[in-house]
Amino acid sequence: MHIKQVADLTGLSAKQIRDYEKHQLLPNVHRTLSGYRTYNEQDIERLKFIHHSREVGFSIAQIKELVHLLDTPSPHQCKDVKQFTRLHLQFLTQEIDRLEKMRQTLQQCYDACAGDENAYCVILEHLKN
Repeated sequence: MHIKQVADLTGLSAKQIRDYEKHQLLPNVHRTLSGYRTYNEQDIERLKFIHHSREVGFSIAQIKELVHLLDTPSPHQCKDVKQFTRLHLQFLTQEIDRLEKMRQTLQQCYDACAGDENAYCVILEHLKN
């Protein structure tokens, strides 16, 4: 299967697929004599895994670790993945808290701003401090 077909099946762009290959998240992708990449079912499943991992906010480095855990099953695999995910959930919670504080601050400035023809702007004043 060629990259355009794989992109359609996985919801990824051709550029993303090439980037994931560059980051070695895909095993050696087969190339035709003319240099075109061809993908098999395992590649498609791996790309779907990567895509879903990105959707929940895992970084490329984290996905490398997850792929490693996926490729090297161990008796403690589930425990390791759960611990890995717990740390990511903690990070996401901190980010959500940080973003919520940013939103609240901007909302307060926005609500306090008259938005009229006045040269004084509460929002600009707040951003200066």
